[in-house]
Amino acid sequence: MQRVAAEPTLAGAAIRYANLGIPVFPCVPGGKQPLTPNGFLDATSSASVVHQWWQRTPDANIGLPTGARSGILVVDIDVHAGGSGFAPFERARSEGLALHWGWMVRTPSGGVHAYYPSVPDQEQRSWQVPSAHVDFRGDGGYVIAPPSRIEVGGAIRTYDVIAVTTQPAKPVDGVRLRQFLEPPRPKPLGPPSGLPPTRCRPEALARVVALTPEGGRNRALFWATCRMAEDGQSHANAVSYLVPAAQYAGLPDREIESTIDSAFRIASRLRPGSRLGPTQRNEAIQL
Repeated sequence: MQRVAAEPTLAGAAIRYANLGIPVFPCVPGGKQPLTPNGFLDATSSASVVHQWWQRTPDANIGLPTGARSGILVVDIDVHAGGSGFAPFERARSEGLALHWGWMVRTPSGGVHAYYPSVPDQEQRSWQVPSAHVDFRGDGGYVIAPPSRIEVGGAIRTYDVIAVTTQPAKPVDGVRLRQFLEPPRPKPLGPPSGLPPTRCRPEALARVVALTPEGGRNRALFWATCRMAEDGQSHANAVSYLVPAAQYAGLPDREIESTIDSAFRIASRLRPGSRLGPTQRNEAIQL
């Protein structure tokens, strides 16, 4: 990884990833949005295809799909104005969680990506715990890989490999890590008997968000979050489905977090006895 990160060009690094058998795909120069029609689903380890992509856009950042597709899991420790994920991550490590990373990457914002191997044939979905400022990138997600570059505060900063383990890396248990960072809340009482079943399909809502073009992305995310909240879905479940979809659509992380929080606050104002279905605010949203 240190040799890949030291490549003088992004094109050279992308081809080196491919030659190592790690699928990659191009993202916008200086950003995180995919350049391929299907995003991380188009990732490949074919050196000839990768060469063509970066010949077309030499400064494209390198997207790396996580989960079973690449055999890589990533714990993303965020640092921003709202807080830092370093303390929660260290508390998790003191409990024996997320210990055996393979390498660590410092992100342009000052956070860290800790890379782990995945378990073959074991799905671990991506999730986010905003209260702990820690994200998990597994199946259904991707990260920007070294030596990609992002503009932060008017300056161009690089994803840098800062540590490589000398011990065997071991998979991280994403489920246990999430439970530690965000303990499950007591389940509320179910709805009175006799009411018709709800028809909320989180995966379908996530697809709508992911495929909504610029200009309607935020409204689509708000609408989908309201539907999940009204269906009784937890905030954590909405985050796990909708955050990767909104990131794929190109929304900034801060906007995603604030939109989901706002939608949950509004949708939760339905009083007992109110009819099931969209709120008045929700009904005004057009996709």
